[in-house]
Amino acid sequence: MDKMQTENGLGVLFIVATPIGNARDMSPRGADILQSVDVIAAEDTRRSMVLLNKLGIRNKLASNHKFNEHGKARYFIDLLKAGQSVAVITDAGTPCISDPGNELIKSAIAEGVRVVGVPGPCAAVTALSVSGFDLSSFVFRGFFPRENADRGRLLDRMRRGAVRTYVFYESPKRVMDTVEYFLPVPCQMCLCNDLTKLHETAFRGTPAQVRDQLLAKGEYEKGEFCLIVELAEEYLAVREEHVVSPEALLVDAMVREGCRPKDAIRSVLADENNTYTKNELYAASLRLKELFG
Repeated sequence: MDKMQTENGLGVLFIVATPIGNARDMSPRGADILQSVDVIAAEDTRRSMVLLNKLGIRNKLASNHKFNEHGKARYFIDLLKAGQSVAVITDAGTPCISDPGNELIKSAIAEGVRVVGVPGPCAAVTALSVSGFDLSSFVFRGFFPRENADRGRLLDRMRRGAVRTYVFYESPKRVMDTVEYFLPVPCQMCLCNDLTKLHETAFRGTPAQVRDQLLAKGEYEKGEFCLIVELAEEYLAVREEHVVSPEALLVDAMVREGCRPKDAIRSVLADENNTYTKNELYAASLRLKELFG
């Protein structure tokens, strides 16, 4: 059984994963901890009560959602310092993965409180595991941006990265719009809906094929979606490595544009093929100043 207190009398903060759909996925250890702690910090106390009732758990629930987690962290820290144990749960899945919890965890670590993870379901990891894509490396991006400008910037970063597989969460009301945004992009998709539930579905193929599968399903504006995108290898932009020094790049920019070193740094950073960081270019400008005054 997990200890509810540390040797110095402080309570323990447990980060407990809960089912993403199927209540039977609740781990025995997670259920034992929820039964034993003094307080359960829940994202939505009403939704968490449904799970706790199924598990036969009667305990003290306190809200810890994204709108109050900054102020509420102090409340939970005071309980932990008084020797009480606290479990953090979200509506579904692993806390802090696009869900509240980080502020409390950071505060607990700063106060010397022991933080213990209790692993279990996670929609992103579950969707990745059934995607069939290359998972040697992947990037989790949370919810796909709503605004087209933000979407464009993200897609540009994806194309210029070295990773091909990306994971997104999406709401049922925006899922078709997101799929259609990827229509011009050479990629494969695995779109998972209602993971672990009775009518769990995975739509697979190109964005156009996934769109058609959604339309064929008819009622798709329900449940939560997890989208895995695997970019085609030939779609990734090839970055050219500079074979010249950062000093030479700065001098070239200053001569070409007739600007000062500070402006030359901005110019080089704006070059899409630049491989030097801002700090490296700044250090190079100082070396130039030492050489030429």
